[in-house]
Amino acid sequence: MTFRHKNAKRIEGLDSNIWVEFTKLAADPSVVNLGQGLPDISPPNYLKEELAKAAFVNRLNQYTRGFGHPLLVEALSQVYGKVCGRKIDPYTDILVTVGAYGSLFSAMQGLIEVEDEVIIIEPYYDCYVDMVKMVGAKPVCIPLRYKPAAGGDVASSADWVLDPAELASKFNSKTKAIVLNTPHNPIGKVYTKEELQKIADLCIKHDILCISDEVYEWMIYNGKKHIKIATLPGMWERTVTIGSVGKTYTVTGWKLGWSIGPQHLIKHLQVVQQNTLYTCPTPLQEAVAQAFLIDFRRMDESDCYFCSLPRELEGKRNHLARMLQEVGLKPVVPEGGYFMIVDVSMLNVDVSDMEENKPYDYKFVKWMIKNKKLAAIPLTAFCSPETQEKFEKYIRFCFIKEDSTLDAAEKILKNWKKH
Repeated sequence: MTFRHKNAKRIEGLDSNIWVEFTKLAADPSVVNLGQGLPDISPPNYLKEELAKAAFVNRLNQYTRGFGHPLLVEALSQVYGKVCGRKIDPYTDILVTVGAYGSLFSAMQGLIEVEDEVIIIEPYYDCYVDMVKMVGAKPVCIPLRYKPAAGGDVASSADWVLDPAELASKFNSKTKAIVLNTPHNPIGKVYTKEELQKIADLCIKHDILCISDEVYEWMIYNGKKHIKIATLPGMWERTVTIGSVGKTYTVTGWKLGWSIGPQHLIKHLQVVQQNTLYTCPTPLQEAVAQAFLIDFRRMDESDCYFCSLPRELEGKRNHLARMLQEVGLKPVVPEGGYFMIVDVSMLNVDVSDMEENKPYDYKFVKWMIKNKKLAAIPLTAFCSPETQEKFEKYIRFCFIKEDSTLDAAEKILKNWKKH
């Protein structure tokens, strides 16, 4: 007799993943990959050296404290205490997790209940919606809307804004939390203090939580300033702020992240961690702690990695924007992060013979990988089905790449223009 397993309804329909498909396509060595957010620049040498040192200390090859290696949470409390202008208790206000993914998962599992509603801003990182559904809650989406500045020749991520009345309409008695992402992936928007204050006012008015994904916090350009919503009046006590080693030090394979917030929230995330993953790799945490302490001592100086990395990336961002403009495309120049979206509709590529029932950008990227050997990610991967039509003329490129990779992409685009 065949065993018939009844799937948990919470995860039905969550098995399809566009990243698996497009990562496989981009793995062809002949393809220039500006798709997945995978840095090919080198992380700082002192970080790698600290990992090598840690591996030779016997006690650092064993389990460490489950909620975060003591030296790492102490280093994080120093860095973020200075950033936030408040005392952060390393043992009650911080949880170290397996990447920012682990922080998001712990927050959803620890703070969201069945039938709660969670507001999510579109485009969104795809796991937000799936993680909400996995706890039996309801995602309520609201899109950023493109409102170009008058007389602006170059499109900017700042042109994408929330409609205040529309945002207010999403809050009700069932709303438990809002997920914020600043700097934003995929658009690169850095929310202004005024924009954050509008969100904060609604959170306070309706007594809801804010889960703030700030993994690109150090990658800010054009003299912009990243403001943590947790630093606004009345928001510390209702905010979980998420960070990432992978993004901070360009070591995405290390998979370490953290959640920072008040003890009365973080304790619930700690319960999830102790009953799922338990702890994170000790040598990695030791190395990251030492690197943070090095950079903490020189914060605000030019050689601090938090300052030198965005300087390097701003040049790469400008390079990518320029080469897209030179072939007649209109990129949306990001204020933060390491992604750039671009409107490809003016290329008039005919993809009508490709798969049916897929958005234009999905078919375009598959066509581009096959025919031009250049990889990107379709923007509708970050959208709900209801809003895909608003975003399907855009694709996302990643620019945290070696100059040689960007030069190879530029060569493809120039040859494309000639034909």
